[in-house]
Amino acid sequence: MPQDAFTLRLNAKELCGTLTGGRINKIVQPSKDEVFFIIYTGKRTVKLILNTNAQDCGAYFGEDGEEPPLVAPNFCMLLRKRLQSAEICGVELVGFERILRFKLRSFSDFTEAERDLYLEVMGKYSNLILVENGIILGALKTTALDGGARRTIFSGAKYVLPAPQDKADPSDGAALRAVLQGASGDLGKFLFTRISGLALSTAEAIAGSYAGGGLCEHVQRYIFSDMVCPCVVERDGKPVDFYARSVEGGISFPTLSEAQTYFYARRRAFKRDDAERRRLLTAVQTAVKKHEKRLAQILEKKKECADCESLRIKGELLTANLYALTRGMEGCELPDFYDEKGGTVKIKLDAQLTPSQNAQSYFKRYRKQKRTLEMLAPQEAETEAELEYLESLKAAILSAESGVDLLSCAEELETAGLLKVREEKRKRAKPEIPFRTFECGGFQVYAGRNNLQNDALLRRAAPEDIWLHAQRYHSCHVIIRTNGHSPSDMVLAFAANVCAKYSDANGDKIPVDYCLVKFVKKPPKAKAGFVVYTNFSTLLGDPSKV
Repeated sequence: MPQDAFTLRLNAKELCGTLTGGRINKIVQPSKDEVFFIIYTGKRTVKLILNTNAQDCGAYFGEDGEEPPLVAPNFCMLLRKRLQSAEICGVELVGFERILRFKLRSFSDFTEAERDLYLEVMGKYSNLILVENGIILGALKTTALDGGARRTIFSGAKYVLPAPQDKADPSDGAALRAVLQGASGDLGKFLFTRISGLALSTAEAIAGSYAGGGLCEHVQRYIFSDMVCPCVVERDGKPVDFYARSVEGGISFPTLSEAQTYFYARRRAFKRDDAERRRLLTAVQTAVKKHEKRLAQILEKKKECADCESLRIKGELLTANLYALTRGMEGCELPDFYDEKGGTVKIKLDAQLTPSQNAQSYFKRYRKQKRTLEMLAPQEAETEAELEYLESLKAAILSAESGVDLLSCAEELETAGLLKVREEKRKRAKPEIPFRTFECGGFQVYAGRNNLQNDALLRRAAPEDIWLHAQRYHSCHVIIRTNGHSPSDMVLAFAANVCAKYSDANGDKIPVDYCLVKFVKKPPKAKAGFVVYTNFSTLLGDPSKV
């Protein structure tokens, strides 16, 4: 995003117009890289976010925010002590650097002081520094006393601006003209490398708007013009960038502040969703590994008991040939009357036991292994069913498109005991999360967000409604509410596309089964989302058409 001096100058102008005369009511530091101020401007209350994170650095308004920590960090305590109830006297860009200066006037019962809060928007070097009379009172990021840092940033040191780049200041007409006399090659890259305070996208925009004539005048006119046409560019529904001037395909906004507020709010939402998705997938994967280990142990025990029938046969052969055996024998070879070809079987014996006791020993081992196999069968089925259920959870999490979808998945994981219910969440009443709802050809189409919703959707459906599910894949359950009417092929195809979209299948031809709800049954004690169905037909769904 072009958080360069060009954009920050326009941003500072808007912030100055909005915040000047306002008073700081509350100061919160929700993370190590961010501070936000609740400011009453005289007309309304706004939340100003000052962010020094490498990816989100800047000053912009916000409507959401992280919950404050129980114990405020030291820098936050300093700001509360020095700036609580302070009046904002103005916001300006320092020179043509990527630095915003918030001019503040603080009052107490006996004193009045003017202080400056500098927001340095410089990627990973971004910082927030409180200064009074040129002396640093505190900073969000400080340097070590014994380090070889280029700048000294700690309480009591003199505030010094970052060292200037070896580039021309566009406000200096003579220096700018001298640099531009040597312009050659790609003009956008030339402006980016030789003029300070410009992002590459801004430099390319300046070059693209140049139509000949005085290049120096054109550059200065573009940079220092107060014209703004803010927009946000999105790709596949995700915010990619924001601009002070309109670009092709951008979403327009009345002000740069509104564009930034929208951009960063959307960006934060996607970050939260990604973090939540990773948290849920980790919980599911942990459970998958646990059950896979259990299944491996079950299969190993089954393998050990696989020859239990041979133990029974040996016991029976020993019993039938007791007359030919004596105590003290370590083995024998007896005719196998179960073998149609008349073969023999070698049997190992315990020399300390009688022939009858050896036979009973084989029968005892046979009965034990048979009981083990009988116990393992339901355990294996239960573990495989649990793994199948976990795979359906994984599919629901991966197909989640919004925070609401992820919230519904989290609730199912909590219900299944895969996630702990947070104490603060336990005390709140859970709002009911609605089904995904679509409309096609006059019919309402509903889709569940998780297995619990799939069950609820089936319970609320009428017997003559149509139920859909991806064939041989994990997917949401889809219901077409018919109200006694027959949906057209177009409606069926649309519902199949919805079902294919919210499944773990890949491709554009996903087989989807559909039937009347009255032919769908949920077996007793089955896992959430599991059903059996009959009298179905199949059509192909294309997820890209939803």
